[in-house]
Amino acid sequence: MKIIRFLFIPVFSSVLLNSCKFHKTIERFYTAKEQYAPFDAIIVPGVPFADSSWQNVMKLRIYWAKYLWDQGLTKNIIFSGGAVYTPYSECEIMRLYALEMGIPEDVIYVDSLAQHSTENVYYSYYVALDNNLNKIAVASDPYQTKSLKGFVKKMNRRLNSDIRLLPAIMDTVLSLPKTDYEIDYDQAYRADYINI
Repeated sequence: MKIIRFLFIPVFSSVLLNSCKFHKTIERFYTAKEQYAPFDAIIVPGVPFADSSWQNVMKLRIYWAKYLWDQGLTKNIIFSGGAVYTPYSECEIMRLYALEMGIPEDVIYVDSLAQHSTENVYYSYYVALDNNLNKIAVASDPYQTKSLKGFVKKMNRRLNSDIRLLPAIMDTVLSLPKTDYEIDYDQAYRADYINI
């Protein structure tokens, strides 16, 4: 009986804490959607592309961006990320997949300078400003948006910006129909790449 109680408390606590975490994700999404949408642009941070196929994290982020665009919650998408850990430009890989998924080229912008998450937000913010896109949100997986929350608050305070967070709702993304799109990933190859 002691073993059951000993195991029950940590397991129950873990479930409770995780359910609160996902509840906050849903709450953040619906607050941003109801109070600020449609956004002029969403920022989608990159993920390294290594082996001629897209990884699950990249799939999640791109499918989430397409969902937001399809729902009319954003007018434009900024894919962000340079050739950081592999010789493939992350923003270009994501752009190629987005085009294959049917997102029009004229609503896609790229930032190839970013080398990590905070730079994704920082450089994409200036891409947005250069293109008169003022209402901006970061659209990514729940873990990344949560980790960027403090940085976004600091940017909003220091630059007088108003960037929001649109964390992916996992149930929504998982329920979307999936296709294994094919791209010519050599278009995103950067011979001058230097691994950071």
